[in-house]
Amino acid sequence: MKKLVNIYIFAIVILAIVIVTCCVSYNIGISPTTKESNEVSFNIDENSTYLSIASELKEKNLIRSINFYKIYIKIFNPTNLQKGNYTLNTNMGVKKIVETLGNSNNIQTISFVIPEGKHITDVADYISKVTDYSSDELLNYWQSNDLINKLIDKYWFITDEVKNTNLRYHLEGYFFPATYEIYKDSSMEEITFKMLDKMDEVLSKYKNDIKEYSVHEVLTLASIVEHEAILDEDRPKIARVFLNRLDKGMMLQSCATIGYAINEWKLTYTNKDLAVDSLYNTYKYYGLPVGPGGLPGEASIKAVIYPDDNDYLYFLANVFDSNSNQTYYSKTYSEHQQKCLLYLGYEC
Repeated sequence: MKKLVNIYIFAIVILAIVIVTCCVSYNIGISPTTKESNEVSFNIDENSTYLSIASELKEKNLIRSINFYKIYIKIFNPTNLQKGNYTLNTNMGVKKIVETLGNSNNIQTISFVIPEGKHITDVADYISKVTDYSSDELLNYWQSNDLINKLIDKYWFITDEVKNTNLRYHLEGYFFPATYEIYKDSSMEEITFKMLDKMDEVLSKYKNDIKEYSVHEVLTLASIVEHEAILDEDRPKIARVFLNRLDKGMMLQSCATIGYAINEWKLTYTNKDLAVDSLYNTYKYYGLPVGPGGLPGEASIKAVIYPDDNDYLYFLANVFDSNSNQTYYSKTYSEHQQKCLLYLGYEC
């Protein structure tokens, strides 16, 4: 009996030692990697989770152990991870790091994405979702004469053409579609410069080859190509079709311009739509529209500057077949109508 008691006591002692050892190891494992202050920039994107960032935290010497970090996450199950860029420190430890990443007040930078083909109103919406600026506040700022004059002085590609009073928005088409990271307290001017700096970077690559048309005209046609093309390989071909029409004094007759003119995007447009009195309407007015009707990406801009060499005057995208990305090109109107009947079932 005494022997069993001794074994029982020995087991308890061993268990206590194991528990104490585990607790000590755990506390050491989640403690700061150093007592010295070393700031580290750390980014959390929209797909990040507390568990998925473990390896990067270890790589940047912000945590001692991936395993003990994961144990901490499993125990406390934090769920409020905030997207953005943070300034962490090697003297924080796991608990402080998790608390910091869960508090949006600690975010140093924020990001937003502008997809190709969107409009300046969409840009205002994207920015308003991650800043304290409202969409209307941003749009009004981008329309101010003081800003426009400042931009004309600052950027080589922005000219008096953007002052045209017939433009719906002066800077439509000038913000480059991309992912942007900005400081949380950035001013509207700083955000605007950031997007225009990116457009400057892109356009400067082709500056010496922008000759026949102004940058404003290039962006205008590129915004049409952005909407009309299904595949990147079609963009130079479609750009040449429109340039061929301009050379022959034909109307462009682009549905992209109708959509912008009536502010509604559809697969087909009525005769009433086509007759709308707008300088963006290329079914009513000859030549290029008064300005861009959206934000072109680099592929569309490049397509206008370096168009394909063809003599097509018409093209047709089979928009009713979701399984087909084919665009058909024609040299004559009768040939184009035949393809409309064949692929769409009616005359265009």
